[in-house]
This record gives sequence, structure tokens and C-alpha cells, in this order.
Amino acid sequence: MTTLCRGTVVLASASTARAALLEQAGLEVVREPAGVDEAAVKAPFRQEGFDAASCATALAEAKATRVSERHRDALVIGADQILVHDERWLDKPRDRTEARAQLADLRGSRHELVTGVVVAKNGATLWRHSDRAFLYMRAFSDEFLAAYLDTVGDAVLASVGAYQLEGVGAQLFARIEGDYFSILGLPLLPLLEFLREHGVVPR
Repeated sequence: MTTLCRGTVVLASASTARAALLEQAGLEVVREPAGVDEAAVKAPFRQEGFDAASCATALAEAKATRVSERHRDALVIGADQILVHDERWLDKPRDRTEARAQLADLRGSRHELVTGVVVAKNGATLWRHSDRAFLYMRAFSDEFLAAYLDTVGDAVLASVGAYQLEGVGAQLFARIEGDYFSILGLPLLPLLEFLREHGVVPR
């Protein structure tokens, strides 16, 4: 019987959303957080005025290469996202107060979500890719915002922008432009094509 996966990939992340995307696509996944200091990686990119795509890809690469040094001959996937709003890069909210402030700032406007993904093996980068999407938040009321935060709870702290589009966070939006998988955390289709080329997924 033909299987959809010929090997296990390692995800350099604790992200359940990214692991779920890969698993739902038929892959066997091992999750291992990289422990990269993201603020230290971002700082020079911000200071030098580099674009968000370069930084997201550099973060993904730092994660993938670090974890790949611990898993000999395994393909290791690293990914990261940066949210850009009014030329500012937003980080994950540290608490509910920050989450509320981020959502209040984003509502009624467009923001850009940049996703970088890298595959590494034995400490060396084999492939890198970046994608961008534009998301338009509707002008929801303060009452809706309060109800949303109460419903989602601490899950708002898990992602930049304080939302997960695959859940109740969809109610925050009027429309999106871009790849749905990338918004969830991985440009899945280009990644699967790379994995096909390397025999992890059958052609």
C-alpha cells in the first residue's frame, strides 16, 4: 500500500498549529523548539532597516539550523512570522492587556503578515522561502473585543496579532488576500513540493 509519507520531518518549533498543518497533509512530525533568542535576531534587522521578509527568513533559518545539528541527516523545518502594521513590526503580546491593545490598533485597517520557512540538514540550509499576505480587520466594537478576549483566553498570547484565523479569530476579519496556509504559519504547498523533491513525500 502506498503511503503519503516516506520519512519523519522535524519541526523546529513548539507550534501546534504548524505541526497540525504538516500532520493533516500526511506527514509524520517531531516537534522540537529551537530556543532561539528572537529579539536578538530581530534587533539588527530593525536597526538596519531590512524588510520583514528577510528577518522572518533569518529567524526561520536560525531555528532550523540549530535543531538540525541535534538530528543527524534529518530534514528540519523552521518557520517564523512577522506582522507589519503602519511600518511597525508587532511582537506576540505578553499579556491580555497587550493583546487588547494590539487588536484595538489593528481593527478597521489592513496589516501585512510575512512568513518565512527554511529547511535545514546537518546544520546547513537546503531551502528557504517567504510569503506575504494582507489581512483586513473589520471595525468591530469594544463589546465584541471584550467578548473575543474572554472566549479565547490565554490563547491570544500564542500568536502575533492575538488571533488564530482557523478559529474564532476569523470573526475579526472582513477579508484576506494571500495564502491561507501561510497565514496559519507555513507556506505549505511550496514546502510540500520541496519535500517531494527530497523523497519525503511521494510524487
